[in-house]
Amino acid sequence: MSSVLYDAPGPRAKRRNLIISVVFVVLLALLVWFIWDTMDEKGQLEWALWKPFTQSEAWTTYLLPGLADTLKAAALAMVIALPLGAFFGIARLSDHRWVRLPAAWVVEFFRAIPVLLLMLFANEFYDRWTNVTSEQRPLYAVVTGLVLYNASVLAEVVRAGILSLPKGQNEAAMAIGLRKNQTMRTILLPQAVTAMLPAIVSQLVVIVKDTALGGVMIGFTELLNSRATMASFYANVIPSFIVVALIYIVLNFILTSFASWLEKRLRRSKKSTGAVLSAEDMEELNPAAVGGSFGTGGEGGGLPGSRTYL
Repeated sequence: MSSVLYDAPGPRAKRRNLIISVVFVVLLALLVWFIWDTMDEKGQLEWALWKPFTQSEAWTTYLLPGLADTLKAAALAMVIALPLGAFFGIARLSDHRWVRLPAAWVVEFFRAIPVLLLMLFANEFYDRWTNVTSEQRPLYAVVTGLVLYNASVLAEVVRAGILSLPKGQNEAAMAIGLRKNQTMRTILLPQAVTAMLPAIVSQLVVIVKDTALGGVMIGFTELLNSRATMASFYANVIPSFIVVALIYIVLNFILTSFASWLEKRLRRSKKSTGAVLSAEDMEELNPAAVGGSFGTGGEGGGLPGSRTYL
């Protein structure tokens, strides 16, 4: 059966696709066998190395506290970076140069600096010029670096999402007399959120993974750092890497699955035949239009009880 995007494959194409699929499965099986055989040869499949993960001590002492710190740092960075990124993204679209240019400078500056360097600078700042304790300083430094970098990236995501909307949306809002902040708040942003959601979720996944940089460089006790401590105690470096990698995969899968569900829900809620605005709605949105072209009988020629479609 054909589609608007592609034609249905013929007999030769089906045969070719089947051969490619079989070859891919065979190569994948060979790769898995090679990895398994190599690990077995190096003694990495011995039960003594994997046994700690079946006991509560390894989880309650090392992995779960590290996971809690990872989630704490990631959650704080997300909560701060999302609104900050939205603020700078909208500021970059301002008609006023004194708003637009400083916002662009801030975004481009922090977007150009590696997030690890921002963490190191933040760590030195909190160490030299604040009263933050040495126990709290790694968390503060990690969150600060993540916020500064990811907020600048999210600002570009927001700006691109708003600019991707058809110009007719903005022009229609101007035609009915909405101010620019009303247009942004009630028309552009609600539509842009759905388009921006995949890119935003990708950046949130990056935030979760980048918490590991703080553990490597400034001693933040996140999941990967806790794994290193556990591996030095149980002498199971490779198994601990595999288990931590699976934990990260599960975390990010849950995050992306939730985002996919939210995106589908938003798209379903926006399916309609069009929003209908009555004269009373227009009066509430734009009081200055009362008695004008959108009034109910003023000099502008508006018809009584007229309705406007947006």
